[in-house]
Amino acid sequence: MSRFLAMVLLETPATPDMVALSQAIRARHPELPAELDGEGAVNDRRESPTIRCGGELIAVMPMPAPIPDDFALWSRASTIWPQAKAVAARHRGHVIVSVISKNERPLVNARLTTAVIGALIATMPQCCAVVWNGKVARSADQWLELSSQSFAPFPDYPSSLWIDILPFRSKAGIGAVSMGLSAFAEREIQFESQKLPLETLLNKVDGLAVYLVEHGAVIKDGDTFGGDARERFSVRHKDSDQFEGLPVLFCSDGSA
Repeated sequence: MSRFLAMVLLETPATPDMVALSQAIRARHPELPAELDGEGAVNDRRESPTIRCGGELIAVMPMPAPIPDDFALWSRASTIWPQAKAVAARHRGHVIVSVISKNERPLVNARLTTAVIGALIATMPQCCAVVWNGKVARSADQWLELSSQSFAPFPDYPSSLWIDILPFRSKAGIGAVSMGLSAFAEREIQFESQKLPLETLLNKVDGLAVYLVEHGAVIKDGDTFGGDARERFSVRHKDSDQFEGLPVLFCSDGSA
């Protein structure tokens, strides 16, 4: 499996129609080759556990049971999706989706997985939510909409499906931390500020996160980033002292 594993939650257990899935992928992404893997009559392949998409083999495996409860996951999701906990509580099945590949290109794998999930939701009315890599939960409706951008050019990726950016109070004043970025760039971002409005801070973290989704773990300890030469923020590699030792790229505009 790739480093990404997604779980599409179902209100009632069901098995995907892989013929309909391949057709939906081609309809939503005409540039993306998609075909049922293996041989045999079409009717025998409707419940195949894999599909070949974009040159990669992708597992699509139905599970007739809910996923384990994760209080922290659904609490994070509830900050922007108020119905998250209620949807999680009533789901009764799920479908695992993941690239079966030794391909080490995270962005390629994320795009392919996202495209397949969007098509799966388009063909299965039972879908109610998606849990991305155990870190980020979003509604099926949001996935259906944003997954159409699976192959959009930089910086218009559907990164909000892959990465949470969460505000918090810090000793410096306010802060924001990412959740899910480490699968692309080995570390999360923790940015604390004494000066910036919260919306500006969140936008800066989002911009840096999208840059790292594109380029990977390219920011070294002591590097700087910013919008222009007058606005530069230094970056330190450290284990977070606020989030249980989480490996982070720590940024600050103060003395923190």
